[in-house]
Amino acid sequence: MAVTMREVAQESGVSIKTVSRVVNNQGEISEETRQRVLAAIKRLEYRPSKLARALVTQRTDTVGLILGDIANPFFSEVARGVLDRARPAGYDVFLCNSDYDPQQEIHALYSLADHNVDGMIIFPCWENEEKLKAFVDQYMPLVVVNRVFAPHPGMALVLNDIRRGARLAVEYLVSKGHTAIGMLAGRAAPLHVMERVQGFREALVAHGLPVVDEWILTGSPNIDVARGYEAARQLLTQHPQVTAVFAYNDLIAMGAIRACSELGRRVPDDFAVVGFDDIEFAGMIAPPLTTVHIDKYTLGQQAVTRLVEMLDDPESDFPPIRLDVELMIRKSA
Repeated sequence: MAVTMREVAQESGVSIKTVSRVVNNQGEISEETRQRVLAAIKRLEYRPSKLARALVTQRTDTVGLILGDIANPFFSEVARGVLDRARPAGYDVFLCNSDYDPQQEIHALYSLADHNVDGMIIFPCWENEEKLKAFVDQYMPLVVVNRVFAPHPGMALVLNDIRRGARLAVEYLVSKGHTAIGMLAGRAAPLHVMERVQGFREALVAHGLPVVDEWILTGSPNIDVARGYEAARQLLTQHPQVTAVFAYNDLIAMGAIRACSELGRRVPDDFAVVGFDDIEFAGMIAPPLTTVHIDKYTLGQQAVTRLVEMLDDPESDFPPIRLDVELMIRKSA
């Protein structure tokens, strides 16, 4: 049978109200009394009810995490960083998956709100910016990761320098002698909101190379191996003059390498592939993938750090946290 607050009060020789104040860190209590209550809690292995604490503190000590696709290894590394930073800060994490679907994303937001989480971290769909801002106005603080949204009270940004990463990828391909470079963008989003596409274009222009829209393949919400395979086959079949591609992420790059193999284009001798994210398996495939490295664990940790700061100081505005990226040169390009 679970130990009750009444039993802790009897064990420590204080009132139930005093035990409640110690548990919820409220009211003025002498240090000697506080230590006596804490010792009784430890001896009896008392576990305070989170629901009861929430009624007193108006906090549940929980946060929500909404990811695009939990099957993507990128997000598993991010989630690990979130959990490892949240636990020592006293927060449990509820995880939701949006499948990059705007409607599922909004459903997840309100589902977490119904569970009274204190705040949320989200990798959002580009379509939902205004809906997210309306949600923040009504409910709780939100940390937006790797999506450049206009400043808004109650919303903070944690960003990798994705545009710079795209430029690094293209500049490396140019340095290897490639002049006909395509991109497997994957996401069915307007090109002007895709940081990778913008960085890709900027690097080509900077080197005096053509930006050929037909060599930038979009049209699918999926950013997985199957999409990379399909897109690479389409690009190589319709535009055989292309000798290199920059992929939206590593999964798409892996699909592209498979397509090259089937079409008789040897990587990297006949065709170069550069990915993005540097997931755990990027260096294990054949050939090992040249890719833009994101420190995914730190990304998750920084998102939690910012959210806790917002919860502790809700009246302040917080500038974006910007994290750098680097190019990992391997054998695919």
